[in-house]
Amino acid sequence: MQRLALFDLDDTLIDLDGAFRIWAEEFAEKRALGRDAVDWLIALDGEGLPHREAFFARVRERFTLPDPVEELWADYRGRMPYLVHCRPEVLAGLFKLRAAGWLVGVITNGTADNQLGKLQRTGLADAVDGYALSGVEGIRKPDVGLFEIAAKRCGVSLIGGGWMVGDRPVADIGGGHAADLHTIWINRGTWPDHERSPDHTVTDVIHAMDILRDTGE
Repeated sequence: MQRLALFDLDDTLIDLDGAFRIWAEEFAEKRALGRDAVDWLIALDGEGLPHREAFFARVRERFTLPDPVEELWADYRGRMPYLVHCRPEVLAGLFKLRAAGWLVGVITNGTADNQLGKLQRTGLADAVDGYALSGVEGIRKPDVGLFEIAAKRCGVSLIGGGWMVGDRPVADIGGGHAADLHTIWINRGTWPDHERSPDHTVTDVIHAMDILRDTGE
């Protein structure tokens, strides 16, 4: 099996939940909404609405904001790349994988400006061999097509196999299985019922990198 490792971005390589909390605090303070608004925004985010436009439609209604939904969504996309960060040990781990002969890629769902901004601001764009963004390609995980694009950007095809690492059971683990990749799940909660379980379960992406290096020896 070839040494190909594809990683999810949000809450796998970067702490999106932590960045969202900072954004919520800024948003509430700027509009004098109060502390309860921060908790409400975080709870709404946890509901997993299908798209941020739906999220901001709820936010606008809740706080009777004059801003159009599209403007709220655009402001969020512009701000978020400045709030997320990638831990130095995660960046170092990616470089170590590549030094050990691994091809490393990022495969992520999200709008092009938001996700590309995160990759560039955190230094991840320079730490991997390639990346595939759903907002650029017009397809989303778990569609195997996005995995094929990610592998191609790394200079190989999925035929040789590889690994997918991520925190989403359907998009990352289900998509990885559909692409005939081995999978490592970043456990952020309870594993739901699915036909196939991940090959490994960890609580930190650093541990996933350790597993990959061990398999490559």
